[in-house]
Amino acid sequence: MTIEGVYFSYGRHGEVFHGFDCELHSGKTVLLGPNGAGKSTLFRIMAGILKPSAGRVILPDSPGPVSPSRSQVALMPQDVPPIPGLRVDEQVAYSGWLAGLSRRDAQSRAVEVLAAVNLSDKASSRASRLSGGQLRRVGLAQALVVNPQVLLLDEPTAGLDPAQRHSFREVLKSVPSGDQVVVVSTHLVDDIEDLYDRVVVMNEGCVIFAGTPDEFINLSEPGPNRAERSYLGLVGSERA
Repeated sequence: MTIEGVYFSYGRHGEVFHGFDCELHSGKTVLLGPNGAGKSTLFRIMAGILKPSAGRVILPDSPGPVSPSRSQVALMPQDVPPIPGLRVDEQVAYSGWLAGLSRRDAQSRAVEVLAAVNLSDKASSRASRLSGGQLRRVGLAQALVVNPQVLLLDEPTAGLDPAQRHSFREVLKSVPSGDQVVVVSTHLVDDIEDLYDRVVVMNEGCVIFAGTPDEFINLSEPGPNRAERSYLGLVGSERA
């Protein structure tokens, strides 16, 4: 996925992107950056929710810029609210139906993706009765249900306790990406070497690093907390 020359601002609240460029490859990429770096805004532009004033987004295997559809780019937001009255499998299937799947295909895919995120045992439970960590996995299932070309996970472990974060990371690790572009935004540097194929670091609306996990780690001298020190060396401790 290619983002070229993107300009975007929130009116009087200031400019977020001024000629932003980024190339995102197939596999799993972690998008690091402090709060306010522009990660969530970038995701919303990539998903077609926000429209830049200039620039273009080019999907994988596309000859030129197109408007992303729900079946091509799936965004899991930071907050995954339960839909009142729906079971877990119904909530996931509903997302598939909204994205263009038939009712039958949406129900079938819901079964598959709930198994992929280890929630088959909760399929018939009311979504409103799940824990925060389980709801994040429902959100991941909702994003996966249409088998999108591009999967965007916006701060998926924010607000979770250590056990819930570990559980979500294990689920994410088990989800095959293949030719899919999977991008996870966070300001945490946990498990970079184990989980991701690429690392992109943003600060103040710009990409300041893009490379492999090894290249990122090697930005700092050997020793404890090496990934954290590499990150702080790029963004500065006052911005982290």
